Amino acid sequence: QVQLVESGGGSVQAGASLRMSCRASGRTFGNLGMGWFRRAPGNEREFVASISWSGTTTNYADSVKGRFTISRDNAKNTLYLQMYSLKPEDTAVYYCAASTVVRPTPTSWYEYWGQGTQVTVSS
Repeated sequence: QVQLVESGGGSVQAGASLRMSCRASGRTFGNLGMGWFRRAPGNEREFVASISWSGTTTNYADSVKGRFTISRDNAKNTLYLQMYSLKPEDTAVYYCAASTVVRPTPTSWYEYWGQGTQVTVSS
């Protein structure tokens, strides 16, 4: 089992930056591929970004490419999502997720999920 706890969401103005964290426990973090997803009101959950176990391979949704950066610190069992130039359409609940696929892609299966953290971007 893996427990995931997100933090760092909040309410910001358009153009602002936020960094979210996801602390993992219960299983060797360095053996897991990780991802960020989001769900906006009335929408399906969508892929945002993923990162391989080593941090060397990343994938991004087109909508966030160039604005968001996913990273991880295996020594701290923590996943990050740095978000720049936030837009109102980035408003969503953001979830971190863990996969036993060590180099996950946008369509990989993620076995473990956090509870989510709200990001609200106002214009």
